[in-house]
Amino acid sequence: MSDGQIVVSGLTKQYRNVRAVDNLSFTVEPGRVTGFLGPNGAGKTTTLRMVLNLVTPTAGNATIGGQRYGDLAEPLRHVGAVLEASSAHKGRTGANHLRVIAAAAGLPRQRVDDVLAMVGLTPAAKRKFKGYSLGMRQRLGIATAMLGDPKVLILDEPANGLDPEGIRWMRDLLKSLAAQGRTVLVSSHLLSEMQILADDLVIIAAGKLVTQGPVDQVMGSMSGAAHVRVRTPQADALTAALTAQNATVTPAEDGALLVLGVDAPAVGRAALAAGVELHELATDRPDLERVFLELTAGKAAIR
Repeated sequence: MSDGQIVVSGLTKQYRNVRAVDNLSFTVEPGRVTGFLGPNGAGKTTTLRMVLNLVTPTAGNATIGGQRYGDLAEPLRHVGAVLEASSAHKGRTGANHLRVIAAAAGLPRQRVDDVLAMVGLTPAAKRKFKGYSLGMRQRLGIATAMLGDPKVLILDEPANGLDPEGIRWMRDLLKSLAAQGRTVLVSSHLLSEMQILADDLVIIAAGKLVTQGPVDQVMGSMSGAAHVRVRTPQADALTAALTAQNATVTPAEDGALLVLGVDAPAVGRAALAAGVELHELATDRPDLERVFLELTAGKAAIR
């Protein structure tokens, strides 16, 4: 088993009459960014807290590199985590906040300067925490998580409070960390961003696994996930030509035709053979938001 592999096996958490997580199992691989998605109340944060031994499971277990987080000899050197925007003493500077944590963990002082530079906070290192914006606090949280140069990074809504430039910075940073062979597990509600950022997805609802796998596989698993969009002044002729090839043709509200069962080149060839003029021809793939909503529809949080 890889040092950075996260294995969640049969995790269950029962709070009196509420089952927050229900027999949940999935694996997170090193060298990849894994998006952890689910509606509000799906059990994402509870799951992450169980992985980090902040919450005791009712059943099941979670390991990182084959060990429970609580059994790691030097956890900060193995796992960095941000479950909410960084908190610190309001009168302490960002640099001093990191120095206290580094000293307590036996980490070299140089790591403070390294991680401040990594997250772009060097110019604000001597500013007091109370003057930090939410985006700056998110960056400080990432810096704190990276102090031990860990192989595994677990983040809950890391882009919260970031402006578009900050979100792009976060994306580039997490992709670069994964490219170094680290394991990056990210929970987020920003589905459009996760479609760009993530290599793999784990989607849960009502505490249960809905699906997992590479982004393209999850996107392509939907029935009718991709269709060809075509526009022509000779809709009837093209429909007949495509139907003869066992394609399914559905008129769209805007006058275009939506074609399932054949790809765009096949539609173009059919149009050419039938002497049909085309004004538009494109493959229309759903975004992650549409796939996510379809996958989780009707799966309300357990109460």
